[in-house]
Amino acid sequence: MLMVTSVPTKAPPRPARGVPAPSKLVAVAVHDIEPATFERCALMRDWLDDHGISRVTLLVIPARDLHPAWQRSPQMVEWLAERRRCGDAIAQHGFQHVRAGGAPWSRPDLWSPRRRRGAEFVGLDDGETRRAVGAGWRLLKLAGLEPTGFVAPAYAYTPALRETIASRFRWWADLWRLHGQAGLAPGAAGPLAPAVGIGSPRAPMRFVSPLLVRAAALLSGRLLRIDLYPGDVRYPGHMLALERVLRAAGERRTAVSYDDLLTVR
Repeated sequence: MLMVTSVPTKAPPRPARGVPAPSKLVAVAVHDIEPATFERCALMRDWLDDHGISRVTLLVIPARDLHPAWQRSPQMVEWLAERRRCGDAIAQHGFQHVRAGGAPWSRPDLWSPRRRRGAEFVGLDDGETRRAVGAGWRLLKLAGLEPTGFVAPAYAYTPALRETIASRFRWWADLWRLHGQAGLAPGAAGPLAPAVGIGSPRAPMRFVSPLLVRAAALLSGRLLRIDLYPGDVRYPGHMLALERVLRAAGERRTAVSYDDLLTVR
């Protein structure tokens, strides 16, 4: 069992080199990794390997219940460290992934109640945003898992959050593209690459989402981004749609992490 007692001084591994420039790419991100979801996420990661997805980006919640994740589950930290050694990327996924309050989200028509609750940084001022991001980063570093990138819970970004993460992380991703890729001017964005996910399990989207996922995958360009969530495993229709997309992607595309995308031109 892994027990962490000090802050590591070694920097996180640099992104892997040598991604073939002409290849079509698939970048899978597993969201909402925390002690409560760890076992499902580990099984999902094995399932991805079975479908030829050898590199993945793992989005880790540092302190879901205000207790450091590495204290709650040393096994999870050990697994994440092993996955990094195997080529996966680790990204910070907010701090708690729970919205504390503040101003209402400006587009409630586009968000389910569950996703609005996850919009952690909406309503926080500049100081609160910096403290939350910094606290999460320190907790992951303490566990030996210094993150290279950042993905906001529910993809809900604010101006204060964008300013905070731009100076701390090598990259950050929103729903539409990756920001901070090598060769881009500071603050510039990468090419359009929407993240494809199952979406809401509520009817009628429970029936429509699998069709939308398959259509979006067919229409994607050079880079196909796929988002997976621990709750996806509860819906066989969703998983079947994802399996078809992943099987095709594993045969026709090179699997990359978001770290790898830093080196792709």
